[in-house]
Formats: sequence, structure tokens, C-alpha cells
Amino acid sequence: MSADDWHVSDDDLRAYAGGTARPPWSWSTEAHVAACPRCRQRLAQQADPSEVHAGWARLDAELDAPRPGPVEALLLRAGVAEHTARLLASTPGLRKSWLIAVGFTLAVTTGAAHLSTWMTVPIPLLAIAPLLPLIGVAISFGPRVDPSYELAVVAPLHTFRLLLLRCAAVLVTTMALTALASVTAPSFGLVVLGWLAPSLTLTFLSMALLPRLGPVAAPVAVGVGWLALLAVTVQRATGESVLFTAPGQAGLAVAAAVAALALWKVRAAFDTGRVADPNTRRTM
Repeated sequence: MSADDWHVSDDDLRAYAGGTARPPWSWSTEAHVAACPRCRQRLAQQADPSEVHAGWARLDAELDAPRPGPVEALLLRAGVAEHTARLLASTPGLRKSWLIAVGFTLAVTTGAAHLSTWMTVPIPLLAIAPLLPLIGVAISFGPRVDPSYELAVVAPLHTFRLLLLRCAAVLVTTMALTALASVTAPSFGLVVLGWLAPSLTLTFLSMALLPRLGPVAAPVAVGVGWLALLAVTVQRATGESVLFTAPGQAGLAVAAAVAALALWKVRAAFDTGRVADPNTRRTM
């Protein structure tokens, strides 16, 4: 029997449209409707217009919804909330181009350390590695440097928490890449890990200065201070510096703790909008 010889009754069409039809009858109805223009037209008359519009709206929303990228998908699988995962995935410091630039910089500095055979300390790596998180912080927050800033403003997160999340993500990625670079220089011993304490110190200090100096000036000021400190303490003949001795590392660890405490003290200033734009006010 073809679609032209038999048609679905009105009662069966109403049951199918209302979702009350049961298999196997619903299967045969669906197969017939797919091949019969007349019954499709009758089915459209039986369907509730509001449900049809709602279905189209759901379909449009699904088609228009942005597809999560690899970073966002990984965060979602790890149990991170959807809005938080999207904000983290949009962090400029986590983009592929930035990570490639970090990897290239570390490769160059590590290579320079290997070529500087007269040095007992891989000073190119130890000097540059702590600056990478600072650059990541500088490009990860603020309306002038963050293309997703408007999304961050309306997100159900306090500015301080958002800053911590993004800076933590930048720190983890840059430190992971730096750790990989350090593995390639085992001949220098444990001193090759001397970048860890200054990385934390400089990052916490720049974050503590953000409310006063802004998202770009704060990292720049801290970075310049770090380079000036190296210029004063590094011995050009060997590359050694008191900063990369046990007492120096202990001092940097204490400085990191003090900077973290200072950051906690000024946390309320992040929700006033002064961090990014004096004309922006956060009420969340």
C-alpha cells in the first residue's frame, strides 16, 4: 500500500502531534507522514502553534550557540561551570598564538643559556621566565587589552575572582612551559628552577598594584623593577646572582607571601571598576 492509497486518520494525527502515540503505530505514522505531503499538511494543522514556535526557537538557539573550543571543552569536562569556562577560554593569555610565543621565547632563552658555556647559572632563562606571567596578566584584563572584557563585565563573577581565575590560568600554563624548558638544562642543577619564586612574587605584586596603576602599567613597572634588580646583582662573568641562591630564593618566597597578603587586602578595589576603567563601576 502506497502513501496515495492510505492516509493517517485525524485521531491518529492528533495523538502523534500531541506526543501520545505509542510504537509501533507512531513509527508507521512517522514513516507515512515523511512520504505524504497531504498528511504533513494535515499534521501541521493539528500541531499547537505555540509548541511549533518554541521548537523552532530552540533549534535556532542551538544552531546559533557558539561551539566550545578545545580549551573550553577541556574545562567543561573537568567540571568547571559553563560561564567560568567560557571566560577562561577567552583569556588572551591562553590563546594558541600566545602559547606559541611563550614556547618560542623559552626555547631561545634556554638555547642562549646552553651556548653561554662560561656561565654557571642559566641567567637568560631565569631572567626572562618570571616576566612571561607578567605579560600574560597585562594582556588578560582590561577593556583596552581584553577583547572579551564586555563579556567579563556581565558575567556572574566578582572582578577579583575573575582576575584570580585568569591569572591562575596564565600562571599554570606559563609555568608548565617553563618547567619543560628547565628539563632541557639539567647540567645546571637545581638552580635551573630558580625562576619559580620570582614568577610568583612578580605576579602577586603586579596584581596587588593593578587597582592603583592599571592592568598594563602595573606589570610593566614590576617587570622593569625585576630587570633593574638583576642588573645590580648578576655577575657578568658567571651569570650568578644572590637572587638564585638559597637565601635569595627564601627572600623571594617571603616577598611572594607579602605580595599575596597585599593582594588580599586590596581585593575590594577590584569590584569598583577602577582596575580597568575609572568610568566603569561594578555593583556585583
